[in-house]
Amino acid sequence: MACTEVFKEQVELKEEEEEACTQDGTMDWHGHPAIKAKSGQWTAGTIILLNQGLATLAFFGVGVNLVLFLTRVLGQNNAAAANNVSKWTGTVYIFSLVGAFLSDSYWGRYKTCAIFQVIFVIGLVSLSLSSYIFLIRPRGCGNQEMPCGSHSGLEIALFYLSIYLVALGNGGYQPNIATFGADQFDEDDPKEGQSKVSFFSYFYLALNLGSLFSNTILGYFEDEGMWALGFWVSAASALAALVLFLVGTTRYRHFRPSGNPICRFSQVLVAATKKCSVDMPSDADSFFGVDANDSSVNGNRKILYTNEFKFLDRAAYVSTRDVDDQKRGIYNPWRLCPVTQVEEVKCILRLLPIWLCTIIYSVVFTQMASLFVEQGEAMKVTVLNLRIPPASMSSFDILSVALFIFLYRRVLDPLVGRLRKKDLRGLTELQRMGIGLVIAVLAMVSAGIVECYRLKHANKDCIHCEGSSSLSIFWQVPQYAFIGASEVFMYVGQLEFFNAQTPDGLKSFGSALCMTSISLGNYVSSLLVTMVMKISTEDHMPGWIPGNLNKGHLDRFYFLLAGLTTIDLVVYIACARWYKCIKLEGKPEENDEKGRFKV
Repeated sequence: MACTEVFKEQVELKEEEEEACTQDGTMDWHGHPAIKAKSGQWTAGTIILLNQGLATLAFFGVGVNLVLFLTRVLGQNNAAAANNVSKWTGTVYIFSLVGAFLSDSYWGRYKTCAIFQVIFVIGLVSLSLSSYIFLIRPRGCGNQEMPCGSHSGLEIALFYLSIYLVALGNGGYQPNIATFGADQFDEDDPKEGQSKVSFFSYFYLALNLGSLFSNTILGYFEDEGMWALGFWVSAASALAALVLFLVGTTRYRHFRPSGNPICRFSQVLVAATKKCSVDMPSDADSFFGVDANDSSVNGNRKILYTNEFKFLDRAAYVSTRDVDDQKRGIYNPWRLCPVTQVEEVKCILRLLPIWLCTIIYSVVFTQMASLFVEQGEAMKVTVLNLRIPPASMSSFDILSVALFIFLYRRVLDPLVGRLRKKDLRGLTELQRMGIGLVIAVLAMVSAGIVECYRLKHANKDCIHCEGSSSLSIFWQVPQYAFIGASEVFMYVGQLEFFNAQTPDGLKSFGSALCMTSISLGNYVSSLLVTMVMKISTEDHMPGWIPGNLNKGHLDRFYFLLAGLTTIDLVVYIACARWYKCIKLEGKPEENDEKGRFKV
């Protein structure tokens, strides 16, 4: 009898666990509170990781060799092609802000991901058709031996329309899929909270493994002039990613969109400005929404008051006029805002200096898709009569990412945690981002040294300078490996940091900040190349990055980037020491750790 009662209790306990809802407020497909056992977790997370891998394969099937397509098929010179690739890549990440805004404000992350993936597929199909029908003429052109013929303005316009549709689709999708994947884990549950932290590492690993196929197999076919085949494979991969994403529809967890953040931010600034002449109290106890239970913004978690950016506190100050309005049942959000709404603005303002410091790193990162490829083209690219496509060297970046994710998660992080004793969580996000900047400096120094030796072994009088140096392309391996190692610390740290430090209603915006730093890095890289070429070509000199790299000084450009990154590191350390983390109600363990986000 006793055994039967124990068995019944165990069954009831199991049923309660199965029916338990998430604590973070996520909803299921039908709009009901999400049940833990029937939604999200690694089932949904794995679908999203596979979706990310396939979408990345599709995107890099275009992006990894785009600089060679522009030079071989469209006949652009090295500097112009590098600039156009930087602008296109930068535009991809600018569009991430569009996707994040629509997701956080109106559509939600699921709908936004689905719509932009459809645009992504349309862009890739259009690119495949335009390349096959109009651009690759005569057939077989576009390899290292046979350039393509001239093209009309309409054909060029159709090409650019296609690749910018790809940019729009991928840009709007990327910041939301990372955040949507993190939504599948309830951070208020200890076990799922740990899975959420791990998800970002696996997400970045899936991104890199997806690009591995593009950088090797697709890169080889495109380098041999089979551009249309490469683009069609990318289109098929993007379509497969979309279908897989839709298959998991009923399993996903969702957060409701929180409304227009621009409106909320404007209300705080206007309300604070209207009360600029008001004498403020010394304490915050009288501010609107400090003690109220309903002072959160659109159902999101309440953010506790902080004493920075005190001018904005005026927006939450309850003046005599506000009291009179409340007695008459009137509430004007353009005169009075709750503390949580004011703290949303403060959170974003605190993030901006850190975000600005990541832009120079992105300048370093973007060289891998442009100047590294052009440098590799001018090296010895044959091994045992097998030609190594220069773009495929980025495979070493991917292998480095995979290796260092494993080393960090399994070796370095536990080791640091044991050494600290009191804090078992290892390196903080900001510390890892600082380490990423240090490794980025090493990457640029390594690339500069390789270029110095490449020039020593180069034929400077060549006409077609592919493979004109006897230095093997495999000497580029260290610079690619350094970039990969730096990504693990910088970009994975960034994803975790911005996701954790943005308010609940701006999570996609946090992921978009990561991508926008890459975007601005591409634009800054393009600007730097333009400035360097303008200055270095005075007095009829060939410049640092001429069409014939053997007559230039690409090494000086790499060393310039190393110097700029070193200066950026110093500024970053100062900003990281100043930064204070977000304070959420109900998370005292995070609120009390004043040094958790310090460097």
